[in-house]
Formats: sequence, C-alpha cells, structure tokens
Amino acid sequence: MTVKELANQYNLNVLCDEGIEQNIKGGYVGDLLSFVMAHAKEEMIWLTIQGHINTVAVASLIGLSAIILTEKSMPTEEMLEKAKENGIPVLNTPLTSFQLAYRLGQDGVLGGVG
Repeated sequence: MTVKELANQYNLNVLCDEGIEQNIKGGYVGDLLSFVMAHAKEEMIWLTIQGHINTVAVASLIGLSAIILTEKSMPTEEMLEKAKENGIPVLNTPLTSFQLAYRLGQDGVLGGVG
C-alpha cells in the first residue's frame, strides 16, 4: 500500500504531499523521538502528536514513508518546509494514535506493524 492509498482509505488530511507514492511496510506509534529513532524501521509510517521540525529529522534519518499527526495535531511551517525538502509526506487525523493504529491493525492494512 502507498501513503496516498492509505490517506484516501482512512480520510487522512494530506498536509505535505511530497513522496506520497511511497510504499508502506509497517507502522510505529510513539512520541518520544529518541525511542522512535531506536525502534522504527525504514518504510514505516509514524503516528505521533509531534508536529515540529525535529520529527522530520528523525523520519529522514530512518527513512520513514510518512508522518501522521494524530489528535488534530498540526505541523509548524518549519516542519512542512523540511518535510517537503526531504520528500516526507505529512498527514493528520482527528483520531488518536491508538484509534488509527487499531483500525489499521483490524483491517490488516499494515502486515508488519512494529
């Protein structure tokens, strides 16, 4: 599944569409950047409430497919600029991280959810 397909299927708001055709091989939920750096894997989507520029730095370092901001979190302009530069899609949803992860798991969308 691509990030674009995921966005369409789950009514996610696309805030930065650079790299939106990237494939997804799993997902990670977390808000502590250092913990995400240690445990998330390449081509995963990241569900978080962290809408700042450092989130993009972590996603770039790991090679994540997208950042999904949950609970109506909004990115800073700096974050969106950096995401665009790095080709990392940024999306958001009113759902909590748990709610979205649960739905993705129930639907079997991300077979390799981490």
